[in-house]
Amino acid sequence: MEVKLHIYDVTNSGSAKTNNTIVQINKIFKDGIGLGGIFHSAIQVYGDEEWSFGYCEQGTGVFSCPPSKNPMYTYRECIVLGTTTASIYKVNQILRELSREWPGESYDLLSKNCNHFCDEFCERLDVPKIPAWVNRFANAGDAAMEVAGNTALRFRQAKAEIVTASKVAYRFLSNVTTTANTSTVNQDSPGNSNRGGNPRFQSTWFKNLMSIGARPPNSPELDTQTEGALPHQQQRHSTGPIRQNSRDI
Repeated sequence: MEVKLHIYDVTNSGSAKTNNTIVQINKIFKDGIGLGGIFHSAIQVYGDEEWSFGYCEQGTGVFSCPPSKNPMYTYRECIVLGTTTASIYKVNQILRELSREWPGESYDLLSKNCNHFCDEFCERLDVPKIPAWVNRFANAGDAAMEVAGNTALRFRQAKAEIVTASKVAYRFLSNVTTTANTSTVNQDSPGNSNRGGNPRFQSTWFKNLMSIGARPPNSPELDTQTEGALPHQQQRHSTGPIRQNSRDI
């Protein structure tokens, strides 16, 4: 049995100006450049009825009317999609199933409209789906909403990861500070001269860690520096490649 797709321009806004605009949009985007437009569709198979889907507050959203005679829209054209091997009994069974699965309150302009219903009906009839241009505007809008939702989700995930990493870094630096402040080194003992380092130098190293992110190598010369020589040593370390790295960062 032949399966036909009936297509209408959506002109049920209640405003003649809006309806006119929709018709013009469809002429430009579908007839002019072949992209698509704003359409209603319905499927005809066996008998003198076409089947489609729309919004209602209660009960099924699946409904029928005489082919090409839906009073809510402006009829455009008919396309033969193919031939189904399903019997009339099987088609009636499919329609009963769809009536249960497509309640009127589930209607959504972008993700569950009359064109999605026709696609589902065609799939169960084992014929090709409706042409892509019929529902292209709704699919584009649905894809845009999905992208926006995924972007927001990824942003929230990235924000959570940044907060977690910051907490870990804070705990690490707090432990380093505690260790540096509580360590006691006997400067007069040769056995401790190279083990813990000068407490003043540890404090200087921690400041360097915070500013450039790397600890300078241990040096016996640094361990034996006096308090007055430390500013000179810090100045020497700030005039090499480290300064360049700081600018790059």
